[in-house]
Amino acid sequence: MKAFLILEDGTIFEGSSIGSSREVISEIVFNTSMTGYLEVLTDPSYAGQAVVMTYPLIGNYGITADMESEKPWPDGYIVRELSRMHSNFRSEGSIQDFLVKYDIPGIAGIDTRALTKILREKGTMNGMITTNENFSLEETFPRLKKYTTGNVVDKVTVGSSYQLKGKGKRVALMDFGAKKNIAKSLNDRGCQVTVYPAHTRAEEILRDKPDGIMLSNGPGDPKECGEIIEEIKKLYQSDVPIFAICLGHQLMALANGADSYKMKYGHRGGNHPVKDLETGRVYISSQNHGYVVDTDRLDPSVAVPAFINVNDGTNEGLKYTGKNIFTVQFHPEACPGPQDSGYLFDRFISMMGGNQ
Repeated sequence: MKAFLILEDGTIFEGSSIGSSREVISEIVFNTSMTGYLEVLTDPSYAGQAVVMTYPLIGNYGITADMESEKPWPDGYIVRELSRMHSNFRSEGSIQDFLVKYDIPGIAGIDTRALTKILREKGTMNGMITTNENFSLEETFPRLKKYTTGNVVDKVTVGSSYQLKGKGKRVALMDFGAKKNIAKSLNDRGCQVTVYPAHTRAEEILRDKPDGIMLSNGPGDPKECGEIIEEIKKLYQSDVPIFAICLGHQLMALANGADSYKMKYGHRGGNHPVKDLETGRVYISSQNHGYVVDTDRLDPSVAVPAFINVNDGTNEGLKYTGKNIFTVQFHPEACPGPQDSGYLFDRFISMMGGNQ
């Protein structure tokens, strides 16, 4: 079945339908990872977006147990070639069946390199995936202009708290769309991790007397999370050590008077170099974000930059002055991606008084 991708700048790509055949409008973003497509699909940070995979062949090892949440989250999936055969001793099925099962529409057979160049040059934009060969551009463009991701944190957070048992430090993990490997990275280091819904009151978390607080990754514009930011202000005022990743990093910055802005096309992939400003060492990191903290609006008496992106100089982390708080924009838990910065979990445990 034919399928079409229509961008809001008027560009149209024709390919073949994969997954569900339903029509969808979403924000079109690209990911440069060469592997780990299942982790990308199940990353809650992609809620409200359709993902373009720049690597040309997707699906060759099928669907395995390497899921970062219980289900996939992108609105749509765009690839150059979807593998017709999946071959891996851990494979439980094909990516085509996976997309159909979760009603995710997609398109294959288009020039994803050309599409990525458009998104890099013109910036992230909205698009529509449709199998309707008689689509009307006159009707489609107003719908594309109108679409926004909105407050998608409420869509991806857990419904109730749960716990991963451990004999070490007790960590409260605020779930704004957390990837499973964040809790697992802490649990593997002996921590008892309690995962809380995004709108949990700060008083409830502090009443449970955690040794540390983790603020997770998540989707959307951080400025849409006004109520959550107010609770993070209260957590900041406590003396509990805090480590934040991605959206959590942005929310902590906004809670302390900094600003954030939307990037032209964001950072999404497993090959982004970040520099530790304290040591000068460069790490290759996994990233997935379209917003970034504006350090020009950052009060140095509150926080100072700790990491920067080597490619474009944007902020990749903050260290809070006089507080046991540090935050990073990238993903030290990787999955998919390099594990170069996994040591940050060890740093967090040391901040809580633990030993590694």
